[in-house]
Amino acid sequence: MVGARGDALKIRVAAPPVEGAANSELVSFLARRFRVPKSAVQVVRGARGRAKLVEVKGISEDQVHALYW
Repeated sequence: MVGARGDALKIRVAAPPVEGAANSELVSFLARRFRVPKSAVQVVRGARGRAKLVEVKGISEDQVHALYW
């Protein structure tokens, strides 16, 4: 977790962006951080790019803001 940038969180992952490894690591990280199952975390947009939109079911935007802003 690097920090917040505007309305976005900046997260660095160690996995290479090959065959979805980076996306998989991101999903695992967010699931652990927000204490939800991996199935509750989904990359909605940007799966092949650096900027991603991720949906985490079971946690509100207010809860995310409370943790990081």
